[in-house]
Order: sequence, then structure tokens, then C-alpha cells
Amino acid sequence: MGYTNQRQAYGNTLVELGKTDPRIVVLDADLGGSTMGKLFEAAYPKRHFEMGIAEADMSSVAAGLAQTGLIPFTNSFAVFAGGRAFDQIRQTIAIGKLNVKICGSSSGLSDFGDGATHQCIEDMAIFRAVPNMTVLCPADANETVEAVKAMVDYDGPCYIRLNRNDYENSTPEGKPFKIGEPEVMKEGTDIALFATGYMVHLALEAAAQLEGEISVKVINVATIKPLNQQAVIDAAAGCKAVVTAEEHNIRGGMGSAIAEALAKNPKPMEFIGMKDEFGCSAHNYKELLEHFGLTTETLVEAVRKMYREF
Repeated sequence: MGYTNQRQAYGNTLVELGKTDPRIVVLDADLGGSTMGKLFEAAYPKRHFEMGIAEADMSSVAAGLAQTGLIPFTNSFAVFAGGRAFDQIRQTIAIGKLNVKICGSSSGLSDFGDGATHQCIEDMAIFRAVPNMTVLCPADANETVEAVKAMVDYDGPCYIRLNRNDYENSTPEGKPFKIGEPEVMKEGTDIALFATGYMVHLALEAAAQLEGEISVKVINVATIKPLNQQAVIDAAAGCKAVVTAEEHNIRGGMGSAIAEALAKNPKPMEFIGMKDEFGCSAHNYKELLEHFGLTTETLVEAVRKMYREF
């Protein structure tokens, strides 16, 4: 079944996987109606644990469940999933290499109405800096389905960030997800445009608008860590310059990971994302993205700038 919302894709995929894998359990921090943990609760009430507004406790309980051989998925808004529970995640889950899966829902600016307190623009940087942690940011609902399957198969701590809003898919339905591997979505020879999450959709739109003017290679970076650095080098090879696009702070996120990968094979780079600032409330998601310059038009201008200058 196709989905156009990452949260719906996530919740329903857990339900499907739960049919054949009794090790999967789900924990919610009073947000099951938003994270879609409620779907798992309805299907398997004895395997769902409502922890209340207590992400730290939820993470500690998940660590204990993991040590019994279960595969716990913890769920909260991205800003709380890691922020409130960082100590428990670092000290117990990550150091212990425990098989806990952390879902940060409503990530980036996607919770447009609640403002800076609920808009997480630093989670990839935080989790990327934690040893033993795998960090995923799927492009859309289709890729979310396959990323969740890969998380279940992977033994170790994982973090996945999900968007709150509906939008069309850029990736095909049913394509297996390979942790660590960036994927070339469109070939090009002039500028390499690396994007993650919702920005993949905009990157493809920008490349299409520039067709015939500038040849843009679009690369979907759905795994922020671990990241196949040679694949990044290969993707950028032959291109004049690189543009990165993420719905996240440009400090420490996907763009930083790409820059690190290219350090020994440097390219001129332009970083599109949150310019080290917090979000704010808005009437809708599009309005907020436009306010912070996370648009197709911004990407088009960034590509043109790098093409002209280099």
C-alpha cells in the first residue's frame, strides 16, 4: 500500500512487521496519536507501552527491553526524542550498543504551528556525534517503509527522523533500503546536489528546472551515519562544485557529513539549510520553508551561483 505521509508509513510498517516478528515492541511518550504508535497499540496492545511525557524513562525502559532480546522502538517528537533523553541514550543505549530504535517524529520545520520549541533542527548533528549510533533521514513515505525494515534487520542503536506533512514520493515503492549508501537519483555532470529528507523532492524539482541550462546530479543521502565516503567522492567526481540541501542546521548535519567525506578530494561547496538559527511558528509548512529559504528557487539560485563562480 502506498503512503504519502512518513508517519503513516512508519506506523503501518511497524504493524505489518509485527505480524511476523514478535520481538518488535513500541513505546510512546504521550504522543502516539501523532507518532502513529497508536496503530501498533491497536494491533498489539500487549506489546505497546505508554510511558507518558517522560522520554528519559522511556529510553531507559527500552534499553532494558532490548537486553531481553526484544526490538524496542521509542517514539516522540524529534526535539524531545533525543533532547530530553540524551543522557539515557548516550550512557546506556549507545555505549551498550543496545538494539534500540529511536523515532524522531515531526522533525525539522514540519511542526510549523508550534514554533521553535517543537521544531528540531539539530537532531542529526546530535545523533551523528554519538558513537555506535546509526542516523537515517528517508526522503519520503516510500523510503520510510523500507528504512524501517532495514532498522529491524540491523542490530544496534538507530535514529530515524520523520516529517509531519503529506507530500508526494520521489523514490519508488518497494526498493530495498541500504544503510550507509547514498543514491544517485538523477545523473548530471556540472553540479552535484546532495539532499536529504524532504529536500530531495525540491532538489529534483530544481534539477528539472535547470535542465538544458546546467546539468545537475541529484544524490539522495538517506543515511547520515554511517556514510559511504567513497560513494560520496564518486558521486561528486567530475562535477565543478557541490550544493547540499537539508531541513536542518547547516552546522553538523548532512552537509557537514558530505564536507567531511570530500575533505581529501575537496570541491567548492554551498550549504542550503537552517543558517544556525531556530525556527518559528507559521500558518503552514510552505510558508515556513519559504521564510527560511528552503525552496526549489533557493536551490536553483545556489546551483547557478556555484556554476558561474566555478
